[in-house]
Amino acid sequence: MTTVQTKRLGELLCEKSYLDESQLDHALSEQKGLRLCLGQILLNLGYITPVQLTEALALQAGIERIDPTQVSIEPAIVSQIPAELVSKYNVFPLWQRNSHLAVAMVDPFDSQALEDLRVVTGCSIRRYFGHPHLMEQAISKFYGSHVARMLENLAPKDQADDASYENGEYSPAKLHELAREPSLVNLVNLILYEAIDARASDVHIEPFEHQLKIKYRIDGMLLEKSPSPKRLQAAIVSRIKIMAGMNIAERFIPQDGHIEFSGHSGKIDIRVSTVPTIFGESITMRILDRSASLIRLEELGMNERVLRGFKQSLHKSHGLLLVTGPTGSGKTTTLYAALNKIYTPSQKIITIEDPVEYQLDGIIQMPVNPKRGLTFATGLRHIVRQDPDIIMVGEIRDRETADIAIRSALTGHLVFSTLHTNDAPGAITRLLDMGVEPFLLASSLEVVLAQRLVRRICQSCKEAYHPNENLLRSLNGTIQVAADQPFYHGRGCAECMNSGMRGRIGIFELLRITDEMRPLITNRPTTDQILKAAPGDHAAMRIDGIEKILKGTTSLEEVVRVTQGFDE
Repeated sequence: MTTVQTKRLGELLCEKSYLDESQLDHALSEQKGLRLCLGQILLNLGYITPVQLTEALALQAGIERIDPTQVSIEPAIVSQIPAELVSKYNVFPLWQRNSHLAVAMVDPFDSQALEDLRVVTGCSIRRYFGHPHLMEQAISKFYGSHVARMLENLAPKDQADDASYENGEYSPAKLHELAREPSLVNLVNLILYEAIDARASDVHIEPFEHQLKIKYRIDGMLLEKSPSPKRLQAAIVSRIKIMAGMNIAERFIPQDGHIEFSGHSGKIDIRVSTVPTIFGESITMRILDRSASLIRLEELGMNERVLRGFKQSLHKSHGLLLVTGPTGSGKTTTLYAALNKIYTPSQKIITIEDPVEYQLDGIIQMPVNPKRGLTFATGLRHIVRQDPDIIMVGEIRDRETADIAIRSALTGHLVFSTLHTNDAPGAITRLLDMGVEPFLLASSLEVVLAQRLVRRICQSCKEAYHPNENLLRSLNGTIQVAADQPFYHGRGCAECMNSGMRGRIGIFELLRITDEMRPLITNRPTTDQILKAAPGDHAAMRIDGIEKILKGTTSLEEVVRVTQGFDE
């Protein structure tokens, strides 16, 4: 009779590359004299995650790992375990043979979950380990998302909506009562947790005649989730307004608020905006994860030419540097990366922002406060008196702010700011249209960086394909493409929520203001005249996008979508 030698936990973790030998040796030395198991010490040291520990323990116990998304599930099996147990214990039924039920579990060692499953199903349970991400994909497919399941529990489909609930016509006292219901509090928290876990930048709560739509913006695209019944609208809206410090009794004028939310990875700041509509208040929540690490300048996606030119401008002693693009195109992220790149303790850097999105070490950051009279223009006027070397203005919105920023650049300060224009040359014409004096702009402007964000192809489902001929022709002959040039897109998988795209990268256009261009600016040039006078190495934003297509970073459809309307 032979016996199977069970491998030690540390050995299994090293085999799976979750741990290296030096980390294991350190943990074992720490364990001496401590009455703690090795797994807990590894967690305390931050060497492994709880999921990695559970997977290794399951492997040690002979519990197989399974991908529930790759198992053919019969509808009758799904009905074996109620949605409440699925949500509570993060379990998923796989198959049944006689009186044995196979179940995938995030924690296959949860004795209470196993006991409840035995009682409810009347079967003996065979455990499998399921990775949390794959489990959520399978559960969402067959049971709906966590939010959808909670909405169903709060307002079942067979329960008719009461007309008295429409448009949230309640007294303030009743609204406060509804918003403090524990189940409602949990629902709103779950919506935010789900959005954060999905990497959403915004959450939209949109009222319509018969339902309340919930949408997440992920990688720049809106994704609609399970809608809420109309009868929950007043309670959901009131709960969010209470969290944001808004007046819940006022439903007919726009309001702005702020929520400090504790996410899984740390503190999350959420900017909340409400506007009245014919069917009630519409809410948009912008998610700002301050615990997220700042992106380095070299990681934004600039090609070598753009990166070199932009870095050179950062080391000028004075002048105006502009980053342009529409809302949500990553302008502030680029400016933060630039400030981080050039910061030294010997320089004083002050910013004025609306709002302060990330906290930068060693840099003084001032949030605008229009209610107290602190606008970009008034704040910038006082910043100049603080003897700064470098100033960042969150956005140039009016002539007064533009004038102060330009005069600051002319008096020895390096000034960074953003502007809403479609391309780099458009920044010059926009400032002139604002009423800025041409000779002042010509003397102060150093560089304009225009940018957009395109979605990256998901690396888990990336594959070669033949793009539509019309799309190829839409590039207008901007760049020569070889006949055998491969093109790629994402097929769609669980990792990217079947979108084929995951994450984003910038495409850029850098316009350096040369001595030859300055006399032209004083004569109020058109965009075409600016382009003709641009340096010889100037390249349009679409060309940068095409280069990323040819490298397999993004897709042809994505670049065409983002650069539509550009006449290259």
